Amino acid sequence: MTGEWLEIGWLNEIPVRGSRTVQVEGGDDIAIFRTSENEVFALLDRCPHKHGRLSQGIVHGGAVACPLHNWRISLTTGEALGEDKGCTPTVPVKISAGRVLICRAGTLKAAA
Repeated sequence: MTGEWLEIGWLNEIPVRGSRTVQVEGGDDIAIFRTSENEVFALLDRCPHKHGRLSQGIVHGGAVACPLHNWRISLTTGEALGEDKGCTPTVPVKISAGRVLICRAGTLKAAA
């Protein structure tokens, strides 16, 4: 742990175009996504439509497809794309020396 940032692991431990989850005690899990450009994003692991686990979806560019009904969710904003409406909370995330870190306060707020 580094102050306000919670270290969750190495970037190379997250599959390209895939995800890993971080369990939050007493709250919803956080999904950490890695794009084919090695960018990382963090969202509450819950689709705004039917609460499908976004971590089980496939990353396409800057979005993830919900495995339940194929809703596309922006990794940047958490907003549903296209005709769909809804939003899932985002969590600040960064890479430092190959390690992935998420914002402790953002994580608690999103998971509450």
